[in-house]
Amino acid sequence: MQSISPGGVPGNWNASPSPHIRSGATTRGLMRDVCVALTPALACGVYFFGWQSLRVVIACVVSSVASEYVYQKLAKRAVRVNDLSALVTGLLLACGLPPTAPWWLCAMGGVTAIVLIKQIFGGLGQNFFNPALGARTILMISWATFMTASMAAQPGVMTGVDTVSIATPLAMKYADAAQAPFSIGRLFLGDVPGMMGETSKLALLIGLAYLLARRVITWHIPVSFIGTALILFAIKSGSIIDGGAAGSPTQSGLYQILSGGLFLGAIFMATDYVTSPIHPWGKIVMGAGCGLILFVIRAYNPAYPEGCSFAILLMNLVTPLINRVFRPKMFGEQPAPAKPKEAKASA
Repeated sequence: MQSISPGGVPGNWNASPSPHIRSGATTRGLMRDVCVALTPALACGVYFFGWQSLRVVIACVVSSVASEYVYQKLAKRAVRVNDLSALVTGLLLACGLPPTAPWWLCAMGGVTAIVLIKQIFGGLGQNFFNPALGARTILMISWATFMTASMAAQPGVMTGVDTVSIATPLAMKYADAAQAPFSIGRLFLGDVPGMMGETSKLALLIGLAYLLARRVITWHIPVSFIGTALILFAIKSGSIIDGGAAGSPTQSGLYQILSGGLFLGAIFMATDYVTSPIHPWGKIVMGAGCGLILFVIRAYNPAYPEGCSFAILLMNLVTPLINRVFRPKMFGEQPAPAKPKEAKASA
């Protein structure tokens, strides 16, 4: 291609579309960082629920990676399992499933996430839902009995043992306001029943710190999501810690944000590049919207105490509209010149 060099000398130069300045970040590198950030939460899940819960992780990862490979082969597309995106989907799906989930349910989730939600719409970057979150929601609606089953945490158990079925913190209702099902400390450390990778908030915060340090995500969505939920539950209960006028510590702001999958969703699901806004203010709007929807579902729908998955999925649908409202300023963009004021007509 004949062109003029910056010095004005004709020569052979390769022209390419923008951006011309690249950060060097790759999809594989970003996905590798997410895998590292998820490791503490998954390790805590195995510690609290025993080695038998590791089969959930294996089944989800194998089914997700295999589904992507087989679909791309059958569709005669380039096989891109090496970018690790399918691996991340499998790990996120495992985090959102109970440690008692049967292998076939995990496999069904992996196939649903990759084929139905990701590949059918064009593959990585084309899906409008987070694949792992969408698959988890479909499993929850289709097989609620398996998805709501939980078991008591068994700290330090490293062999298969008989587990005790028990309700999750959000599902427990206490008439006595002086009693709480689990202490704040247990909720923070993760020694409670729940999904595979959502119980330990300490482990999830370690993952958040890693992602922020690596600049994989920004603080806007996690902070606005968790902060909005905390404020709304504190206002409703009249207290951040003890439940106040609501009469139960389970209704307090701190208890609510430390229960369920709020931290997992805010840190790893809602921050998905494809399904979250681009502009910082758009991210804050999305996080606040997720917190508001989660509050409404938890506070006013006793049949479904969680709400985090639906909150994020609904805000995923609003993301294109948010991006239209909050548009990043283009490089070199100049404000439009002000129109000259019309001369006032003489009297």
